Amino acid sequence: MLPELTELQALIEQGAPYLEVSTACEIESGGQRLPIQVLTLGNPAPQVPAIGFFGGVHGLERIGAEVVIAYLRSLVMRLAWDEALHQQLEQLRIVFMPLVNPGGLRLGTRANPRGVDLMRNAPVDAVEKVPFLVGGQRLSAGMPWYRGRKDAPMEAESTALCTLVERELLSRPFSLAVDCHSGFGVDDRIWFPYAHTRRPIPHLPEVHALRSIFVGSYAHHRYVFEPQSLQYLTHGDLWDYLYLKSLDRDASVFLPLTLEMGSWLWVKKNPRQLFSRYGIFNPLISHRQQRVMRRHIALLDFFTRAAVSHERWQPQGAVREQHLAQAMARWYATLLP
Repeated sequence: MLPELTELQALIEQGAPYLEVSTACEIESGGQRLPIQVLTLGNPAPQVPAIGFFGGVHGLERIGAEVVIAYLRSLVMRLAWDEALHQQLEQLRIVFMPLVNPGGLRLGTRANPRGVDLMRNAPVDAVEKVPFLVGGQRLSAGMPWYRGRKDAPMEAESTALCTLVERELLSRPFSLAVDCHSGFGVDDRIWFPYAHTRRPIPHLPEVHALRSIFVGSYAHHRYVFEPQSLQYLTHGDLWDYLYLKSLDRDASVFLPLTLEMGSWLWVKKNPRQLFSRYGIFNPLISHRQQRVMRRHIALLDFFTRAAVSHERWQPQGAVREQHLAQAMARWYATLLP
């Protein structure tokens, strides 16, 4: 069994009776049936805000799943003694899907066992030019960034993620999603939609306000907040697809974020990692992995606090217009007249 699944099972046993556990679907890989598990905490009432944490979308990027599981472990351990956490959970729903692509984790591949890159699999086509291959391709499952066949249904893993988000997050007045990956570069980046176009999202003021309270609270952080479109455009982005669906719900705000941990920093400090497929995307030295966990668990906890307290920082009226102007100047200066 995957070590991540073994660890999840232990956390499920420790988190009883607070954790609600279900299996979204099962994936076959190498003769094994691997579950995609959903773990939830907190108030299920539809009027409370929610936050979802996702990892392992790309099986080669194990650190994303490990960060999500580490944060889940932190919460489970605190349930035994932390009264403030219990009070928080009365006002919040927390959703975990730590292993979105267990088949890819078992195989050590970015794609799922069918060769499909789940983050290129949604029925969304970029309206502007995307980079060759990286932006998503339908040529062959034997090449990276394969989207799947045109007009084929989404992969089971993609469908499971989307079904969960629609049920647990989009149904609420306010929700956040945090999807944890490792990526190229030395900086840790927090991306928000869009990936299929360079135009800004309708909730740009809310994203800028969220960034502002983070910067104000964590003065020495090393995160870069930006739209993904500043780096590159892609077809088939799941979070673009879900964000666009959320716009059909007039009174709700859904902010999907992607944490892209800068893996070049780990390679820079240990160049031998270049000779390992996992080393390009994951820290291989124990103390560096522990440092990564400490830093990003604090980030995920901030997002949890921001979700439950959204009414205190979500901009309205003239303040919202100020955040819009500041966000346009920060991220979309080329679009300004």
